[in-house]
Amino acid sequence: MISWEDFEKIDMRVGTIIEVNDFPKARKPAYKLTIDFGNTTGIKKSSAQVTAHYKMEELLNRQVIAVINFPPKQIGGFISDCLVLGVYDENNDVILLSPERDVKNGQKIG
Repeated sequence: MISWEDFEKIDMRVGTIIEVNDFPKARKPAYKLTIDFGNTTGIKKSSAQVTAHYKMEELLNRQVIAVINFPPKQIGGFISDCLVLGVYDENNDVILLSPERDVKNGQKIG
């Protein structure tokens, strides 16, 4: 069990994917995502292993939920500075979490 204070340390925000690129250097098939989290947080990048369910063009302009306060992580020469959240399906492929309706970029999840 974690405390409420532990949960509050996790900064989850809504952002819109503004750029999607292939990521051939990743160990598992993945895309490089550029995500706009609004004026306060700005633009962040993430690597996402979502190629089983999403084509690049389907991800563009899609809102996603991500943890934005992890330290940057280098993945195959790419710096990922947020973690896009998803749920694993029965084949262990990721389905992205996103708000039910469009919301302002940068909105905090709580």
